[in-house]
Amino acid sequence: MTIEYATPHRARSFLPPDPTRPYFVEKGLGDRAHLFTDLVTVYCGGEQTENTFNFFTVEGPKGDLIPAHVHPETYEVFYVTDGAVRLFVEDLEGEQHEKLLTSGDFGFVPKNCAHAYRVERDHSRIVGVAAGPSGTYERFFENLGTPTEALGLPAEPYIPAPADFGRAQREFDVRFLPGFEWRTAD
Repeated sequence: MTIEYATPHRARSFLPPDPTRPYFVEKGLGDRAHLFTDLVTVYCGGEQTENTFNFFTVEGPKGDLIPAHVHPETYEVFYVTDGAVRLFVEDLEGEQHEKLLTSGDFGFVPKNCAHAYRVERDHSRIVGVAAGPSGTYERFFENLGTPTEALGLPAEPYIPAPADFGRAQREFDVRFLPGFEWRTAD
């Protein structure tokens, strides 16, 4: 089953814009984008939940640390279904935490806490959910990255231009922290 809808962000989407209608999405057929070395698939977003939460997956190869950032108004969860992901979080008191999450492990990041992650094993997958009072940010991925119809990882990393990071910060609940250093035992 495929459902196709246009959204303000893409000409074709598998997600209906009406929050009052149930829907189903086959494995991998949500709205997809490539960002860095990863494939992000959105299954449910602000358009479907009246901006209360989103649900997405991130799949990627073993790689570099995703840039440190905060979401001033958004809570975020990380649930690893495959592989291993190292989650870094700095709490509001400035204490840094690091945890290797493997299949079945869960991590929670409160709003306004600096965080980053690194995929530690090829073929890793994170299920993410984000929620907060100011809406959701799932369209960040395709606005900073590039929308794709592909079901796999990008053939080449997609690295956004520096100006795109600034634009994404203004439009979505994310603030990047250039030069941020993790003091945890890495």
